[in-house]
Amino acid sequence: MIKAVLFDLDGTLLDRDASLADFIDVQYDRLIKWVGHIPKEQYVFRFIELDQRGYVWKDKVYEQLAVEFQIQGISKEALLQDYVTEFKNHCVPFPNLLEMLGELKKQSILMGIITNGRGQFQLDNIKALGIESYFDAILISEWEGMKKPEARIFHRALNLLGAAPFESVFIGDHPENDVQAARTIGMKGFWKKDWQWNEPQADGVVDDLMEVLKWVGN
Repeated sequence: MIKAVLFDLDGTLLDRDASLADFIDVQYDRLIKWVGHIPKEQYVFRFIELDQRGYVWKDKVYEQLAVEFQIQGISKEALLQDYVTEFKNHCVPFPNLLEMLGELKKQSILMGIITNGRGQFQLDNIKALGIESYFDAILISEWEGMKKPEARIFHRALNLLGAAPFESVFIGDHPENDVQAARTIGMKGFWKKDWQWNEPQADGVVDDLMEVLKWVGN
């Protein structure tokens, strides 16, 4: 019987690709005074390319954009602050997110999030999705002083939930940081299907979030 379900955030609950695309589109328009000399499509494409799906923090992204496109009149620090302040206003959930969480809550399943990233930034995104109240534990790597795929961040989350690995599952899009890391400590690891990765060894595959109920519903 499953007692606890833990999730990754980006690429699992938050559709980060769609969120980032929407953010960049609006940021370009908001900052057109300084970036208007760059064709919009070129600015958006290069930003997404440099971002590497979130694995490069935006200070490096804006630093490179400023050099390549000769952005003047606004500092890279100001560009970064705009990202930190505004991204939460563009968070796009994967379909059926609230419905899935609601069904799990009805079954009295404990729920947690383990996400790598900046503490307040990630928490702001969780709040923007309207899902904070569903979770009994939220662990963000910056605040925890450890990150996936380290086993101890999974153990810390399970300790907070009062659940053992064998009665818990983890759902995430990254084959190593999420799926394999969870399985290594004795949890079941389910893969949130993502076009970027080849399908890993997993206990199940989730395409639509409602499929989580098929795998973990009691």
